[in-house]
Amino acid sequence: MENQNEELYQMDQPKKDRRFLKGALTGALVMFLLVAVIGTVGYFKIFGGVGSSNKEVLTSSTETKLNLLRGLIDRYYLYDVTDEDLQNGIYEGYISGLNDPYSVYYDEEASKILEESTSGEYSGVGAVLSQDATTDYVVVMNVYDDSPAQKAGLTEGDIIYQVDDHEIKDEDLTEIVSWIKGEEGTDVVLHVYRGDSLDQVDVTATRAKIEQQTVNYEMRANNVGYIRVSEFDTVTYDQFSTALSDLQNQGMAGLVIDLRSNPGGNVETTCDMLRLLLPKGTIVYTEDKNGKRTDYTCENDSGFDKPLAILVNGNSASASEIFTGAVQDYEVGTVVGTTTYGKGVVQPILNLQDGTYLKITTAEYFTPNGRSVNKKGIAPDVEVEYEENAENPDADNQLDKAVEVVTGQMQQTEQ
Repeated sequence: MENQNEELYQMDQPKKDRRFLKGALTGALVMFLLVAVIGTVGYFKIFGGVGSSNKEVLTSSTETKLNLLRGLIDRYYLYDVTDEDLQNGIYEGYISGLNDPYSVYYDEEASKILEESTSGEYSGVGAVLSQDATTDYVVVMNVYDDSPAQKAGLTEGDIIYQVDDHEIKDEDLTEIVSWIKGEEGTDVVLHVYRGDSLDQVDVTATRAKIEQQTVNYEMRANNVGYIRVSEFDTVTYDQFSTALSDLQNQGMAGLVIDLRSNPGGNVETTCDMLRLLLPKGTIVYTEDKNGKRTDYTCENDSGFDKPLAILVNGNSASASEIFTGAVQDYEVGTVVGTTTYGKGVVQPILNLQDGTYLKITTAEYFTPNGRSVNKKGIAPDVEVEYEENAENPDADNQLDKAVEVVTGQMQQTEQ
């Protein structure tokens, strides 16, 4: 099953996901947003060449070969192609020449999706969808509270077979999601099958600004709080802070923070969240190609004073590893699960001033104790592999172990 909300995707499964790399690329660590000093329209010319450190990047031989290839395309290629398609292909291929999976060129369409993914906000109806790879059925997995979808009567378990005039046949979930999203204040009609009898129901929802739910939480037995963070977006800090405060008001005695399959996100958001847990000191620092160091620090001595466990797996990457590494280095919590992904490099997002973006690797980051996690990951303090339980799909032995660790620490504190 491929899960996707209206913005990008949903990664809530504790098992390793073969689509994780896509998530890691999309949710890669975002350090800051820059305005590039060059724009593709004015300076980065496909056929003209650009100077860099007095070296010609695109040579006359490159221009000649590109013109030759274009001539052959015009003469022989079977299908229609636009100049824009070919130019985007050149930009994408140029960056792919770095052989760095985290450095990516985004065309205009991809740039819009990227902006939404880093903000955690989009215009849609507020539902999490899943598509079965064998049947192509699109099932509503969750409906956000007080969302346009909920107000319109969309319910969990509904099967969407048509969006407005678009009948769902062989389309990818991403394409279907693009039909549902749209301008704020406009209507979208979702045609669904409902219930065991597959009654046909038409649901009309008015699109609105939706804040992605990146944080879910609950109080478990013995007053152990549980917070699941699916990614680190701009909206995540407020959601996390609210969850933490609510659990504390409910009498939380210990806490599990679940970062499994969290591909990363915004470093400022991550550091703000850690400032609610860590003592005064360095949270993380980066070093660029020239050895320049940049520190992110916690100025307030507000360390979390209750038993804490951080739950991770091999798909916990980037900002998730910053979070985990800081908690581990300061010994304010116990890391439970399996070794993390090992993405310890930084990509700023450069605005190329023509509706496109470039994400490019510029630095490596280190934990407070100076550990590099790149291509190594963070080893847990308590290792436990996820074991699927066919008889009980809701069973989660990793979470059970994390709760056990926190409960044991709570009991020791009481003695």
